[in-house]
Amino acid sequence: MAVTVSYDLDAELPAADAVLMLRVQAERMHGGFFPSAREYSVLYGLSDRRQALLPGHAVVLHPARCCAAWRSSPRCRLVAIRCAATGFQWVHVRMAVLFHVLVGAQEAAA
Repeated sequence: MAVTVSYDLDAELPAADAVLMLRVQAERMHGGFFPSAREYSVLYGLSDRRQALLPGHAVVLHPARCCAAWRSSPRCRLVAIRCAATGFQWVHVRMAVLFHVLVGAQEAAA
């Protein structure tokens, strides 16, 4: 399975089957990954404009509560993930994807 890394969300959304949204914990915002919550939202937030870029069959996965205004948007295709209720741990999925992107890419290049 080939993995392509992109930092341009707008370019990738038209080809997405699913989008897994994650929240950044406020206590981790000072780590230097990005200057502010606003910048993170502008770069990676799923606005109405970005939702319109998704194909008709795409779903949006979100592991926690989200903004009621966004959830009530006519374009919203939210599938709420209830980790506690289902017992499924999305952290394992994220870890596997990150491992494949970081380590798998290095092994493929070797």
